[in-house]
Amino acid sequence: MLELKGVSVRYGNFTAIQKIDINVKEGELVVLLGSNGAGKSTTFRAISGLNSVHDGKICFQGETISNLSPDRIVRAGIVQCAEGRKLFPAMTVYENLMMGAFVHRKRKSRMKEALEMVYELFPILQEKGHDAAGSLSGGQQQMLAIGRALMAQPRLLMLDEPSIGLAPLIVEQMFEVIQQIKQSGTTILLAEQNASAALKIADRGYVFENGSVAVQGTADELFADEKVRRAYIGA
Repeated sequence: MLELKGVSVRYGNFTAIQKIDINVKEGELVVLLGSNGAGKSTTFRAISGLNSVHDGKICFQGETISNLSPDRIVRAGIVQCAEGRKLFPAMTVYENLMMGAFVHRKRKSRMKEALEMVYELFPILQEKGHDAAGSLSGGQQQMLAIGRALMAQPRLLMLDEPSIGLAPLIVEQMFEVIQQIKQSGTTILLAEQNASAALKIADRGYVFENGSVAVQGTADELFADEKVRRAYIGA
């Protein structure tokens, strides 16, 4: 479904990611692991069209998307839920969700269908629909950020550090919801520092170090890799 072939991204003279190869098959949950600054978010931004690709190419559903604008990439079916949520705090929960549905703004039935699906997944968002997004708890804000991304009904959902800053119990609930999203048929690319939680729900993973893919394999293989366990799982 998604394939990165020898992709490099530069910021001036600095190479943020170098010649990375990644593939995500339809229906999979693939995780990118690594510390802050390892290249995970830059990879996401390259896929989303927010960073220019210096070398290599990115293909989605067999078509090259490396040169497409971010809005066209969203229309193609790739939606990113950014690190830090990036909500509109003064707008209501409902208004934030509607911002995610702009690709369906001329098809009211699609918007209604998407909203019902999000409310089923996150009932609290319906309950707090008229509240300002900035008044929500951290966990609720993360639910809103994911819900807003799902309003576009993506084929591929990219989640960038969804567990960051959340209490352990909320993290557990968040990963259960991510599993539900996958089971509903949405392919997921997940960037996470919480390797233990991510590998429990992932099919495969890639470990980033200094802008390159250092290790890749199935979730079981990465769990069993002593270097990965020592560096990212703490065992």
